[in-house]
Amino acid sequence: MTSGALVLAATPIGDPADAAPRLSTELAGADLVAAEDTRRTQRLAAALGVTVSAPLVSYHEHNEASRTPELADRIAAGDRVVLVTDAGMPSVSDPGYRLVQACVERDLVVTCVPGPSAALMALAVSGLPVDRFCFEGFLPRKAGPRVAALRELAEERRTMLFFEAPHRLADTLGAMAEAFGADRPAAVCRELTKTYEEVRRGPVAELAQWAVEGARGEITVVVQGAAARAADPEQAAAQVQELVAQGVRLKDACKQVAAATGLPSRALYEAALTASD
Repeated sequence: MTSGALVLAATPIGDPADAAPRLSTELAGADLVAAEDTRRTQRLAAALGVTVSAPLVSYHEHNEASRTPELADRIAAGDRVVLVTDAGMPSVSDPGYRLVQACVERDLVVTCVPGPSAALMALAVSGLPVDRFCFEGFLPRKAGPRVAALRELAEERRTMLFFEAPHRLADTLGAMAEAFGADRPAAVCRELTKTYEEVRRGPVAELAQWAVEGARGEITVVVQGAAARAADPEQAAAQVQELVAQGVRLKDACKQVAAATGLPSRALYEAALTASD
């Protein structure tokens, strides 16, 4: 096994049977295992039938900044450091980004063990468009910043993925209904791969009412993106003229505006030629 590397090891989001076979190999062969919760990692190793002989140290949001240099030094010295979090991929809404950044800055090897992802699984089962999507993680905890963040996303056309805590779910869905519209399609996915897995689909306002009764477990919210607004041909033609006035070639200006509005580039080109006659 190659030494001197940071291994971001994805862990199951619920069912231990979802663990990649390579996770066991990496845990067994590591020089050091850094874990968000050392006790949980020990339980996972036991469930996988793996003996972790390497030192096991904590690496979580409260000591991430102070412990990162130490771990980077170990990797630079030739150790293979395996980083695991409670569930899913380290650094994705979990500790890990600082350590990855430190390793990249020092030109150290960073690799990963692929595995379960609550965000991607929720997207797949949501029934919402999957061709283009964006991951927003956790929204701000306080109401004001949360509302502001959702307003900025009101015109986002890609399907959006969020993580949320159970006790904030109803408030967050209610804020989404106000920012996105009560009828915006959404799905609440909870306890994925676990015994009480549940997927609720419907308009975001209805989901907000359902959530008032209380929801438990790990939650991912999937929200359909905003519908495209019908482009105004006259405004689009004016945008073409503005770009041409700035020195952009007519053909290139038409392509830019066509890409932004969905209107045919040829129609914009012909309209521009007619306007210039």
